[in-house]
Amino acid sequence: MDWSSVTAEDLVDALREGDWSTPPRPVSEFFSRFTAPRSYSKWTSRLKCNLYYYRTNYFILIMFILGMGFLRKPVAILAALATGLSIALLNDSFAVTFNEKVTRSVRQFSPHLAAKMRPPITPVIRGRPRKRRSIHICGRPRWVFVLLFSAVSCMLWLTSCSLLTVLWALLIGLLATLLHASFRTPNLKARLNTFREEFRAVWRNYSEL
Repeated sequence: MDWSSVTAEDLVDALREGDWSTPPRPVSEFFSRFTAPRSYSKWTSRLKCNLYYYRTNYFILIMFILGMGFLRKPVAILAALATGLSIALLNDSFAVTFNEKVTRSVRQFSPHLAAKMRPPITPVIRGRPRKRRSIHICGRPRWVFVLLFSAVSCMLWLTSCSLLTVLWALLIGLLATLLHASFRTPNLKARLNTFREEFRAVWRNYSEL
Protein backbone atom coordinates (compact mmCIF):
# COMPACT_ATOMS: atom_id res chain seq x y z
CA MET A 1 0.00 0.00 0.00
CA ASP A 2 1.42 3.34 -1.09
CA TRP A 3 0.92 5.59 1.95
CA SER A 4 2.27 8.61 0.07
CA SER A 5 -0.93 8.68 -2.00
CA VAL A 6 -3.17 8.44 1.07
CA THR A 7 -4.67 11.79 2.03
CA ALA A 8 -5.44 12.96 5.56
CA GLU A 9 -9.15 12.46 4.90
CA ASP A 10 -8.53 8.87 3.79
CA LEU A 11 -6.51 8.24 6.94
CA VAL A 12 -9.27 9.63 9.17
CA ASP A 13 -11.84 7.42 7.40
CA ALA A 14 -9.58 4.39 7.81
CA LEU A 15 -9.12 5.09 11.53
CA ARG A 16 -12.88 5.56 11.95
CA GLU A 17 -13.77 2.34 10.13
CA GLY A 18 -10.83 0.26 11.37
CA ASP A 19 -11.05 -2.38 14.07
CA TRP A 20 -10.07 -0.83 17.42
CA SER A 21 -11.09 -3.87 19.47
CA THR A 22 -7.88 -5.70 18.60
CA PRO A 23 -5.24 -5.82 21.37
CA PRO A 24 -2.34 -3.36 21.17
CA ARG A 25 0.96 -4.30 19.60
CA PRO A 26 3.57 -5.78 21.97
CA VAL A 27 5.76 -3.32 23.85
CA SER A 28 8.90 -4.96 22.44
CA GLU A 29 7.62 -4.30 18.92
CA PHE A 30 6.34 -0.82 19.77
CA PHE A 31 9.81 0.29 20.92
CA SER A 32 11.82 -1.88 18.55
CA ARG A 33 13.65 0.22 15.95
CA PHE A 34 13.89 3.95 15.37
CA THR A 35 15.49 5.74 12.45
CA ALA A 36 15.25 9.25 11.04
CA PRO A 37 13.24 9.60 7.81
CA ARG A 38 15.37 10.41 4.77
CA SER A 39 12.95 12.86 3.13
CA TYR A 40 9.67 14.67 3.67
CA SER A 41 7.75 12.16 1.54
CA LYS A 42 9.26 9.27 3.52
CA TRP A 43 8.27 11.01 6.77
CA THR A 44 4.64 11.57 5.75
CA SER A 45 4.34 7.99 4.48
CA ARG A 46 5.84 6.60 7.71
CA LEU A 47 3.65 8.84 9.85
CA LYS A 48 0.42 7.65 8.19
CA CYS A 49 1.48 4.01 8.29
CA ASN A 50 2.41 4.07 11.99
CA LEU A 51 -0.68 6.08 13.01
CA TYR A 52 -2.87 3.41 11.45
CA TYR A 53 -0.86 0.35 12.49
CA TYR A 54 -0.24 1.42 16.12
CA ARG A 55 -3.57 3.23 16.59
CA THR A 56 -4.51 1.20 19.68
CA ASN A 57 -1.10 1.77 21.27
CA TYR A 58 -1.30 5.52 20.70
CA PHE A 59 -4.79 5.68 22.18
CA ILE A 60 -3.61 3.83 25.31
CA LEU A 61 -0.51 6.04 25.49
CA ILE A 62 -2.56 9.26 25.41
CA MET A 63 -5.05 7.95 27.98
CA PHE A 64 -2.15 6.81 30.23
CA ILE A 65 -0.53 10.26 30.12
CA LEU A 66 -3.89 11.88 30.88
CA GLY A 67 -4.39 9.49 33.79
CA MET A 68 -0.92 10.17 35.19
CA GLY A 69 -1.68 13.87 35.20
CA PHE A 70 -4.77 13.37 37.38
CA LEU A 71 -3.69 10.86 40.01
CA ARG A 72 -4.69 13.29 42.77
CA LYS A 73 -8.00 14.24 41.14
CA PRO A 74 -10.33 11.25 40.66
CA VAL A 75 -13.02 13.44 39.07
CA ALA A 76 -10.57 14.38 36.34
CA ILE A 77 -9.83 10.68 35.75
CA LEU A 78 -13.55 10.06 35.22
CA ALA A 79 -13.63 13.02 32.86
CA ALA A 80 -10.72 11.56 30.87
CA LEU A 81 -12.48 8.19 30.65
CA ALA A 82 -15.71 9.83 29.47
CA THR A 83 -13.76 11.82 26.88
CA GLY A 84 -11.96 8.71 25.66
CA LEU A 85 -15.23 6.79 25.42
CA SER A 86 -16.93 9.55 23.43
CA ILE A 87 -13.99 9.59 21.00
CA ALA A 88 -13.86 5.78 20.77
CA LEU A 89 -17.58 5.62 19.90
CA LEU A 90 -16.80 7.51 16.68
CA ASN A 91 -15.12 4.33 15.45
CA ASP A 92 -17.58 1.97 13.73
CA SER A 93 -16.05 -1.27 15.01
CA PHE A 94 -15.84 -0.08 18.63
CA ALA A 95 -19.41 1.28 18.53
CA VAL A 96 -20.78 -2.03 17.21
CA THR A 97 -18.83 -4.04 19.81
CA PHE A 98 -19.92 -1.67 22.61
CA ASN A 99 -23.57 -2.01 21.55
CA GLU A 100 -23.36 -5.81 21.44
CA LYS A 101 -21.82 -6.04 24.92
CA VAL A 102 -24.37 -3.66 26.45
CA THR A 103 -27.27 -5.47 24.79
CA ARG A 104 -25.92 -8.86 25.91
CA SER A 105 -25.61 -7.62 29.50
CA VAL A 106 -29.14 -6.20 29.51
CA ARG A 107 -30.54 -9.42 28.03
CA GLN A 108 -29.39 -11.37 31.09
CA PHE A 109 -31.87 -9.64 33.40
CA SER A 110 -34.43 -8.18 30.95
CA PRO A 111 -34.86 -9.86 27.54
CA HIS A 112 -37.85 -7.64 26.79
CA LEU A 113 -35.79 -4.47 27.27
CA ALA A 114 -32.94 -5.94 25.20
CA ALA A 115 -35.38 -6.56 22.34
CA LYS A 116 -36.32 -2.87 22.36
CA MET A 117 -32.63 -1.95 22.11
CA ARG A 118 -32.26 -3.56 18.71
CA PRO A 119 -31.44 -1.17 15.86
CA PRO A 120 -34.19 -0.45 13.31
CA ILE A 121 -34.19 -2.55 10.15
CA THR A 122 -33.57 -0.55 6.98
CA PRO A 123 -35.54 -1.94 4.00
CA VAL A 124 -33.59 -2.72 0.85
CA ILE A 125 -35.27 -1.64 -2.39
CA ARG A 126 -34.25 -3.61 -5.46
CA GLY A 127 -32.68 -1.50 -8.17
CA ARG A 128 -31.45 1.19 -5.82
CA PRO A 129 -27.93 1.42 -4.39
CA ARG A 130 -27.69 0.23 -0.84
CA LYS A 131 -27.26 3.04 1.63
CA ARG A 132 -24.52 2.85 4.19
CA ARG A 133 -25.84 1.24 7.35
CA SER A 134 -25.98 3.72 10.20
CA ILE A 135 -24.58 2.72 13.58
CA HIS A 136 -27.03 2.45 16.48
CA ILE A 137 -26.29 1.99 20.18
CA CYS A 138 -29.07 0.64 22.41
CA GLY A 139 -31.55 1.35 19.61
CA ARG A 140 -30.55 5.02 19.33
CA PRO A 141 -28.34 6.73 16.75
CA ARG A 142 -24.69 6.75 17.70
CA TRP A 143 -24.44 10.55 17.81
CA VAL A 144 -26.85 10.60 20.79
CA PHE A 145 -24.36 8.73 22.99
CA VAL A 146 -21.39 10.66 21.60
CA LEU A 147 -23.05 13.93 22.58
CA LEU A 148 -24.13 12.46 25.94
CA PHE A 149 -20.64 11.32 26.96
CA SER A 150 -19.14 14.56 25.60
CA ALA A 151 -21.52 16.61 27.75
CA VAL A 152 -20.73 14.48 30.81
CA SER A 153 -17.00 14.85 30.22
CA CYS A 154 -17.33 18.65 29.87
CA MET A 155 -19.26 18.85 33.15
CA LEU A 156 -16.63 16.72 34.89
CA TRP A 157 -13.79 18.85 33.49
CA LEU A 158 -15.46 22.02 34.73
CA THR A 159 -16.10 20.41 38.13
CA SER A 160 -12.51 19.25 38.54
CA CYS A 161 -11.10 22.64 37.44
CA SER A 162 -8.31 20.87 35.54
CA LEU A 163 -8.70 22.29 32.05
CA LEU A 164 -5.15 23.66 31.97
CA THR A 165 -3.75 20.35 33.22
CA VAL A 166 -5.63 18.34 30.62
CA LEU A 167 -4.45 20.65 27.85
CA TRP A 168 -0.81 20.13 28.89
CA ALA A 169 -1.29 16.36 29.28
CA LEU A 170 -3.04 16.13 25.92
CA LEU A 171 -0.30 18.17 24.28
CA ILE A 172 2.38 15.88 25.75
CA GLY A 173 0.45 12.79 24.62
CA LEU A 174 0.01 14.09 21.07
CA LEU A 175 3.68 15.14 20.92
CA ALA A 176 4.81 11.69 22.10
CA THR A 177 2.57 10.08 19.48
CA LEU A 178 3.93 12.33 16.74
CA LEU A 179 7.55 11.64 17.69
CA HIS A 180 7.05 7.88 17.85
CA ALA A 181 5.14 7.73 14.56
CA SER A 182 7.82 9.86 12.90
CA PHE A 183 10.87 7.84 13.99
CA ARG A 184 9.47 4.30 14.36
CA THR A 185 10.60 2.36 11.30
CA PRO A 186 7.66 0.50 9.72
CA ASN A 187 8.33 -3.22 9.91
CA LEU A 188 7.18 -6.07 7.70
CA LYS A 189 4.15 -6.72 9.92
CA ALA A 190 2.91 -3.17 9.36
CA ARG A 191 3.24 -3.51 5.60
CA LEU A 192 1.49 -6.89 5.54
CA ASN A 193 -1.25 -5.55 7.80
CA THR A 194 -1.94 -2.61 5.48
CA PHE A 195 -2.15 -4.94 2.48
CA ARG A 196 -4.60 -7.16 4.40
CA GLU A 197 -6.76 -4.20 5.39
CA GLU A 198 -6.73 -2.95 1.81
CA PHE A 199 -7.89 -6.38 0.58
CA ARG A 200 -10.69 -6.45 3.17
CA ALA A 201 -11.89 -3.02 2.08
CA VAL A 202 -11.94 -4.07 -1.58
CA TRP A 203 -13.71 -7.34 -0.73
CA ARG A 204 -16.28 -5.50 1.42
CA ASN A 205 -17.08 -3.10 -1.42
CA TYR A 206 -17.30 -6.01 -3.85
CA SER A 207 -19.69 -7.97 -1.62
CA GLU A 208 -22.03 -4.96 -1.31
CA LEU A 209 -22.53 -4.78 -5.09
